[in-house]
Amino acid sequence: MRRFSSILMSIAVSAAALGLTATDASAQAAYDTTLYSALSWRMIGPYRGGRSVAAAGVVSDPMVYYFGGTGGGVWKTVDAGMTWQPISDETDMAGSIGAIAVAPSDANVVYVGTGEACPRGNVSPGNGVYRSTDAGKTWTHIGLPEAGQVGAVVVHPRDEDLVYVAALGHIFGPNEERGVYRSRDGGATWELILQRDENTGAIDLIMDPTN
Repeated sequence: MRRFSSILMSIAVSAAALGLTATDASAQAAYDTTLYSALSWRMIGPYRGGRSVAAAGVVSDPMVYYFGGTGGGVWKTVDAGMTWQPISDETDMAGSIGAIAVAPSDANVVYVGTGEACPRGNVSPGNGVYRSTDAGKTWTHIGLPEAGQVGAVVVHPRDEDLVYVAALGHIFGPNEERGVYRSRDGGATWELILQRDENTGAIDLIMDPTN
């Protein structure tokens, strides 16, 4: 318990430090807000798959995005939402999607964590983590079948094979596979690097791209 409290304290201190840095940076940058005054939010779809807790874009291409539905699998647009295509229907991927991450170092590498980590009365379980190396054309199941609900996937900014997963675990009972996982080889092997007990899962992750 003491070790876990120390970890939480370290995370809190790091977050506070990062917050100060972000505040200082934003204070230095000045933007003319009138440039955006004509913009407004609008629905761009897709119109299937239910609500969503997972979306990701490609940094190098502002037209490409991925969407994960809580009951509709993974969808992709290459025209900024004008049209969407389902890209996970040909695999055994669970229909409930909890997290999507595009590798910053290689936009062809996409990770999907199944099972939404936003529990409701009609929550659907996942069946692990998937990886694509061809921008979503094909998928490979890379493990963690008992992760239950995946809350977040984070990829190292310079290494597409170094990936972290936050596993909430099974919704309706305890299981040992809860916690934070790391893979250094693109999901070929995993190590559980943070775990408290069989009743405590992880739902979110964040990485400092400079450290």
